[in-house]
Parts: sequence; C-alpha cells; structure tokens
Amino acid sequence: MSRAPVVVLRPLDTGDSDRLLAWRNQPEIAAWMYADHVISPDEHERWFAAAQIDSGRRYWVIEADGAPVGLANLYDLAPEHGRCAWAYYLADPSTRGQGIGAFVEYWVIEHVFGALGLSKLWCEVLIGNEAVWRLHEGFGFRREALFREHVRKAGVAADVVGLGLLASDWLVQREASRARLIARGFDLPA
Repeated sequence: MSRAPVVVLRPLDTGDSDRLLAWRNQPEIAAWMYADHVISPDEHERWFAAAQIDSGRRYWVIEADGAPVGLANLYDLAPEHGRCAWAYYLADPSTRGQGIGAFVEYWVIEHVFGALGLSKLWCEVLIGNEAVWRLHEGFGFRREALFREHVRKAGVAADVVGLGLLASDWLVQREASRARLIARGFDLPA
C-alpha cells in the first residue's frame, strides 16, 4: 500500500490572504463557486477580514505533506438549530485523486458531529460538479433538494444540489468511511 499524504487542516491566519485570493480566482476553482467574477484585492480584503471575526464561519487551510493545497470552511453555523453548512476546494491540481478530498470530508464530518456536537451538516453543490456531490453521497449525504436555476454561471442558469447528513446517518456510515480511508493509507485517530 502506498503512503497517503499527511493531511492537516489548520486554522486560517493572516499570512494566507494572498494565497487565498490567488486560489479563489483560479478558473478551475471559480467554475464551481457561486461568485462568477474575478475577485478584486479590495473585495478579497473585506471577505478575509470578515472571515476572521464572523462567529458563523470557520475556515481551515488544507495542507498535504506540509504544503497548503486548499481551503475548507463551515458557514451558517446555527447551534440553536443543531446544524451548519460546509464547503471545500483543493486548489493545487496535483493533489487531486490522492484521497485528500475524502480525508477532508471525513475530518469535517467528525468535527461537526464530535467537537461541535451538531446534528446536521449540509452543503450545496453545482449540479455539474458530479464528482463532488457523488463524494458527499459516498459519505452518507442524501440529496434533499434540487434548486433549479439557482445561480448563473457565465450568464447561464445552473441547478444546485442540496445535500444533508444527519449525525444518525453518520453513525451508520462512519466505519465504512474510515475503512476506505485507512485502505488508502491514511492514518486516522480512533
């Protein structure tokens, strides 16, 4: 079995700002985001400043073997309702296909249902991003909605898939998800 990369999710810090602006404007990342324009340095600076103080959001830089490769975040944190939403991207194309996205998915799910004690994690994915919504389904997420013509990408209306995972679903799915990651060479805590 080959060694999987060592993946760490670390909190966002001020030194990440320029890197994140570059990532957010990469065409292969922007294609799957709701925003459909080049993000200016001023717009990014406002977003980055808000990201560090907004109690309804959490951000982590994804590192693989010590190198920053992507971003994961929670948003719409609503502890009073027991839920939050999440999203992530891998900005370094060389990291794709190594299971890093699956590791991030597992880590975020564990964090939401463990450390945060929430009961639901949800996300929205552009319908054309089939690899990502299928990855979510592989971790037990269920399609809860199809938002028709929900966003415009390059002036064309696009549908969005809404997916949800309950803590009770995760209890059923967790061991199979762990086993898949361990089989790929990832070291997971018990």
